[in-house]
Amino acid sequence: MPERIVVPFGPQHPVLPEPIHLDLVLEDETVVDVIPSIGYVHRGLEQLVTKREYTDFVHVAERICGICSFMHGLAYVQGIETIMDVEVPDRARYLRTIWSECSRLHSHLLWLGLFADAMGFESLFMQSWRLRESVLDVLEDTSGGRVIQGTCKVGGVRRDIGREKLDDILRTLVPFEQQCRNLGDVFLNDESVKNRLQGLGIVTKGEAYDLGAAGPTLRGSGVPIDARNLGYAAYGDLDFKPVTESAGDCYARCAVRVGELFTSIDLIRQAAETIPEGPIEVKVTGTPDGEYFSRVEQPRGEVVHYIRGNGTKHLTRARIRTPTLANLPPLVKMLPGCQLADVPVIVLSIDPCISCTER
Repeated sequence: MPERIVVPFGPQHPVLPEPIHLDLVLEDETVVDVIPSIGYVHRGLEQLVTKREYTDFVHVAERICGICSFMHGLAYVQGIETIMDVEVPDRARYLRTIWSECSRLHSHLLWLGLFADAMGFESLFMQSWRLRESVLDVLEDTSGGRVIQGTCKVGGVRRDIGREKLDDILRTLVPFEQQCRNLGDVFLNDESVKNRLQGLGIVTKGEAYDLGAAGPTLRGSGVPIDARNLGYAAYGDLDFKPVTESAGDCYARCAVRVGELFTSIDLIRQAAETIPEGPIEVKVTGTPDGEYFSRVEQPRGEVVHYIRGNGTKHLTRARIRTPTLANLPPLVKMLPGCQLADVPVIVLSIDPCISCTER
């Protein structure tokens, strides 16, 4: 019987964009067990909800994550608006949808670049990030910020996007969509990529559901759960169907993200073409008194913001469940049986965001 050894993986590793630590138990080069540990970037952000006024905490919520910052802000303000029974103008709902899907596009393109880099495919990495720059330019042009937009507020949004600029976005989407198809064709049809990813890090449909997986990790195993189907923002007005794959391996999770690029492009196009005229915010008076679970579909999966107020300007509790935390048990299920050299690719396949997870 081979001798068992424990090899530390992380918290600093060339393929890890953020610090996560795994103790890998090996027999020769085969992983037989894995023990994750987190806690390297805890910032105590949830406690700040008792120190900042509820209207200002949206700025803290947006800084929970540097990639899906807009959606954290959106989840928070939607929770406050539900507790206070604030009806957001239709135009604001559509603008929130456009910025949400732009955030998903740049997050998925960032991940595709990192994934290509983990496989040693440097040109594919650079092509992915070149395309991401186009999305960041749109975000900067419409909100003033490339990563943190700062446009969400309780009662609506802070900035409008005029008709001329919406038409510019629609024109930009035409060549951008073709470039995404060219990029996706390499990820999905290149033989070296397929040989590297297919059959690797499998989690079955039942295991993904039972272990509480979220986002592309869940849909890559064939479970069609997507929080956008709840109809928040303008999603209830738009034609939308979740992207799913059935294999449950690294290739399937990559294919879901490639497919979601085109879903996001389609949603932005629908929202920009049908956005109604009107105000972008309503005046909010009073203070929140009650509690609510607000759910939003981030690029990595469903995020839940639990907030509770007692009728004062400060909330009494905020608790956030992020998709990466939900995807850690499935990751622990994927790794046993794989080779040590495959660990970086499998870990990246869940798109871990540790700053989100630890807050």
